Amino acid sequence: MTTPALLPLSGRRLPPLNLGASAFPHHRATLRLSEKFILLLILSAFITLCFGAFFFLPDSSKHKRFDLGLEDVLIPHVDTSKGGKNLGGFLIHGQGHDEHRHREEEERLRNKIRADHEKALEEAKEKLKKSRDEIQAEIQTEKNKVVQELKKKDSKPLPPVPLPNLIGINSGEPADPDIQEKRNKVKEMMKHAWDNYRQYGWGHNELKPIARKGHSTNIFGNSQMGATIVDALDTLYIMGLHDEFREGQEWIDKNLDFSVNSEVSVFEVNIRFIGGLLAAYYLSGQEVFKIKAVQLAGKLLPAFNTPTGIPWAMVNLKSGVGRNWGWASAGSSILAEFGTLHMEFVHLSYLTGDPVYYNKVMHIRKLLQKMDRPNGLYPNYLNPRTGRWGQHHTSVGGLGDSFYEYLLKAWLMSDKMDTEARKMYDDAIEAIEKHLIRKSSGGLTFIGEWKNGHLERKMGHLTCFAGGMFALGADGSRDDKAGHYLQLGAEIAHTCHESYDRTTLKLGPEAFKFDGGVEAVAVRQNEKYYILRPEVIETYWYMWRFTHDPKYRQWGWEATQAIDKYCRVSGGFSGVKDVYSSSPTYDDVQQSFFLAETLKYLYLLFSNDDLLPLDNWVFNTEAHPLPVLHLANTTLSGNPAYR
Repeated sequence: MTTPALLPLSGRRLPPLNLGASAFPHHRATLRLSEKFILLLILSAFITLCFGAFFFLPDSSKHKRFDLGLEDVLIPHVDTSKGGKNLGGFLIHGQGHDEHRHREEEERLRNKIRADHEKALEEAKEKLKKSRDEIQAEIQTEKNKVVQELKKKDSKPLPPVPLPNLIGINSGEPADPDIQEKRNKVKEMMKHAWDNYRQYGWGHNELKPIARKGHSTNIFGNSQMGATIVDALDTLYIMGLHDEFREGQEWIDKNLDFSVNSEVSVFEVNIRFIGGLLAAYYLSGQEVFKIKAVQLAGKLLPAFNTPTGIPWAMVNLKSGVGRNWGWASAGSSILAEFGTLHMEFVHLSYLTGDPVYYNKVMHIRKLLQKMDRPNGLYPNYLNPRTGRWGQHHTSVGGLGDSFYEYLLKAWLMSDKMDTEARKMYDDAIEAIEKHLIRKSSGGLTFIGEWKNGHLERKMGHLTCFAGGMFALGADGSRDDKAGHYLQLGAEIAHTCHESYDRTTLKLGPEAFKFDGGVEAVAVRQNEKYYILRPEVIETYWYMWRFTHDPKYRQWGWEATQAIDKYCRVSGGFSGVKDVYSSSPTYDDVQQSFFLAETLKYLYLLFSNDDLLPLDNWVFNTEAHPLPVLHLANTTLSGNPAYR
């Protein structure tokens, strides 16, 4: 059964459910009370309290000696007329004196209440003279003060950790003027995307570039967490857009708050937010990014509170309550979601010294190792309550994809010491090659999907990342098959380029078929869209790094021109609904991953190899670069998987 395109499917990135403001037309209007009215309510409550205190003060005459509990106190009286040496008896210091003292105290309190009352009325008059915007600004300032105080209380100092040896974060300038011009064009596109988001969607998760307003989807819950800001930071940094980077850092420092009553996707928040914050920290050294990443990670941990330790797909950041997508097979968790946490969680344990993150992802790995796999393939669904597979559907595209990617990258990120991850990757790739990879009658190599015991001859745009994965994993593969896997990567890159080249816009569709005489072409209308996805360009970049074949730069430039021509609008960049139409309609969404991945991979494609060299950096599935952790400076070397 083909999954409807609008469902919030997971994997490297599937189409998010479009729940914009129009889905809740009365949301803002219902809550928009006049600030002046609210202020008057508060002031009237304060005045009532003042009058209450005035009229209902306790009668002091009934509580004369509450302090000592004595009726009368006898005080010796010195007869000063006789030189002060003889005692002339006693003065009675009692009832009369107390009444006088309490009357004075009562009068003082009354005067104070009157003064406070008059002051409050004067302040109210002054407030009501102010404009609506001035009142709103004052309210926001007070709220920000409270939030900052709470943040100070919540932030725990993290242990100092030596940074890995960071190489290649400020380089990559090509000598060839033609390549330099193309690189600068990509940088200009990034500036156009960022500037419009800054102007029209600032603080929102994403941008609607045609409507020129903020946009969000259900993967981010109902809160504005600035997903585009966090996702774009490292791209801004490596492009040298440091003013824009500082803008983003300032917003994150002051506004990024995870103590919100919002249900988010564990997978998406991990790869975009934790991955983005960690990469920004490693590139810039700014502590705020590390602190925010650790705060957010703590909010995700309750998702692992299941009978098996396989996390829920979603978690409420405030309550910690988790659940799975309603459409996922019998309440299952999804392979590409719970299997795409390893890189970020290992870095969290490294930076904090707390093994809890590392233990969570290693527990998932151990559980998967014990399970039977039909034909050696990992099904996409696993029930977190029973620990059993759901529907037997295997895909290297959506729902499965980044699980395999993270097995390989766990090995690379460990400085190739995590041999357990490498073995799992090799076993999985052998099964995929045997059961899922085929050649079409026209000679195109494709990766199909295993469903209900048979192969569906369809490949998704998401699956196109696999060409780069095969090339990245070629070195270190079994039986001296490095050349074979590099060639396989090249064949997948060629097929995915064909899926672009056979469209009117020269942009690839969401999915394309290989049967009935149709090859690398979308058949169904709901598979003809392009939403600024990066996977094909990602594979071009990896193939360029490993082969330096100029065709990959040429193919990347074709894609750059097509995006700039057909997806660029005055308010940013938008996806298109039909790549086979000469006059396509827009979907009016500038995805955060367009800035995080698509433009970053294009920029790297036209940069020298000394910018983020692959011997020193490993990219997470959202293209956020994380450094290789050499055993000399990790806290994980005691684990058998890293020996």
